[in-house]
Amino acid sequence: MSHNLLKGKKGIIFGALDEKSIAWKTALRCVEQGAEIVLTNAPIALRMGEINKLAEQCKAPVIPADVTNMDDLKNLFTKSMEHFGGQVDFVLHSVGMSLNVRKGKRYTDLDYDFFHKTLDISALSLHRVLQTAFGLNAISEWGSVVALTYIAAQRVFPDYNDMADAKSLLESITRSFGYQYGIKNKVRINTVSQSPTRTTAGSGVKGFDGFISYAEKMSPLGNASGEQCADYCVTLFSDLTKMVTMQNLFHDGGFSFTGVSAAVVEQMEK
Repeated sequence: MSHNLLKGKKGIIFGALDEKSIAWKTALRCVEQGAEIVLTNAPIALRMGEINKLAEQCKAPVIPADVTNMDDLKNLFTKSMEHFGGQVDFVLHSVGMSLNVRKGKRYTDLDYDFFHKTLDISALSLHRVLQTAFGLNAISEWGSVVALTYIAAQRVFPDYNDMADAKSLLESITRSFGYQYGIKNKVRINTVSQSPTRTTAGSGVKGFDGFISYAEKMSPLGNASGEQCADYCVTLFSDLTKMVTMQNLFHDGGFSFTGVSAAVVEQMEK
């Protein structure tokens, strides 16, 4: 159902790979709510994914950008503003990758070149995006930026590995840049800490099915779906949340504040 929450707004969606992606679902929701969007991802992801199908559905251009490359990001924002005929109103950062996870490296035996890439792609990329937009004055007054994160930034999930460190840095950048951008142009920046969700990227984490099952049993409302996360992002892009910034917002059915649930106790006592 459309309430036209984003009518007249223009945004950039990073990270839509396929139909399982939260970024993909968010792009669809944004358009349903009246927004115009630009889609972007790394060139290799564009080749691997199905983004052209999404672009057709959303009537959106696709502008490739490697989030570790400042020239690419400058080109992305410049071309997006040319396409829209003005500034961008919202940005979704849905970007993360760990070669240590992909290669099965344990946290106590990390490859540090891989680790640097994890931090570069999964966290420093947000700073690059924001610094580029800041320098170009690309985001409109009262604009909104949302980055997706996970509770492993606060709690230990052993197989989440170096991605946990990256998410911690991502959340810190959100606060620090949120202050600077708020002062300059009333732009708000938040992270959404989502329930474990069956995306193509998330499914690569060892023990992921266990993550989902445990979180489902722990959460009073159950796990939040990717579609529900997309809806939440829409509210954060809308004018209804103008005074929310520098926050890590848990969207996890209550998991983050539940010590233990009856379902988990019952399972342990079997």
